[in-house]
Amino acid sequence: MRRLTFRLGLALLGLALAVALTTLVWTPWPVEDMSGGRLAGPSWAHWAGTDRLGRDSLSQVMIGARIALMVGLGATLVGGLIGTVAGVLAGFAQRGLDDALAAALDILIAFPTLLLAMLVVAASETASLGTAILAIGLAMSAIIARLVRVVSKRVLAQDYVTAARCCGAGWLRIVLTHVLPNIAPTLLVALALQFGLAVIAEASLSYLGLGAPPPNASWGQLLQQAQATVYTAPLGVLVPGGALVLLVLAINFVADGLRDLLDDSAEVRE
Repeated sequence: MRRLTFRLGLALLGLALAVALTTLVWTPWPVEDMSGGRLAGPSWAHWAGTDRLGRDSLSQVMIGARIALMVGLGATLVGGLIGTVAGVLAGFAQRGLDDALAAALDILIAFPTLLLAMLVVAASETASLGTAILAIGLAMSAIIARLVRVVSKRVLAQDYVTAARCCGAGWLRIVLTHVLPNIAPTLLVALALQFGLAVIAEASLSYLGLGAPPPNASWGQLLQQAQATVYTAPLGVLVPGGALVLLVLAINFVADGLRDLLDDSAEVRE
């Protein structure tokens, strides 16, 4: 069953990636085209209908897939890089400094990711894709840092690390040779899960008007625009909402599959 969900997740994620790449060269209708008629239903010309401005809904949802993947991947890279560096440094820290860093991370984690992202966007005074990526990445970096700190300390407590230190190995060599390879499986699964949370955070920011500005067709922005016509034109909510749910499910399926694969490989090595 788990292998089936893993393959399903890969298929859905691959489909989303294919759609996102396709929008770089083609969409059924130009985003700025308003000739479809206001709130028109599904037709051969507009498979998912049109929005309140007469724009093709399917084209906007396709572009929304690209934005979701761009922000999700970018934020995960930013949060993973900052969190990994901070976590490894905390792992090497002495007791007093380590306690202070741990307390700081706990305080940051106590704030919801979306709230921290909103504060970063508000401080920047402008909303853009870059701002959303940076805001979400910084917000999730504390979670990654705390995880990396814990697993790094477990690795640093091993006998082979003590032996490496006795042989004169520097901290950088220990990190590259022992710490990073041993924490990589746990970190990879955590980043995969954070990827899904980043996609949700991006949609939430866009829904609140703090995401990418128009004409970027973010799924959160589409949901916000369609909420006033949800009863007269439900496809305006169902299509972007369904796409968001499917993408997050796909990412979670892949993350669960990666965890199982990495656990099986660890058992084989043992």
